[in-house]
Amino acid sequence: MTAPVLMYTTAVCPFCIRAKQLLAARGVTQIEEVRIDLDPDQRDQMMEKTNRRTVPQIYIGTTHVGGCDDLYALDAAGKLLPLLETN
Repeated sequence: MTAPVLMYTTAVCPFCIRAKQLLAARGVTQIEEVRIDLDPDQRDQMMEKTNRRTVPQIYIGTTHVGGCDDLYALDAAGKLLPLLETN
């Protein structure tokens, strides 16, 4: 079982697609997506929560991973799978 994953996304975001593909390859079967392009209040909430304006913004459990590049860096460092398993 993997930790819950929350991802702030938009409809046409290639980085969101890449992040989802990596998470799926690491065994994540369910991602809670928050579409900020459909709800401006959700965009404001994301920016307040993360201090970032870009998508994706990814949370694994309670840990803010960051964006797609941050997710790939975490995986390359061998820290993604342990985070998915422990959170």
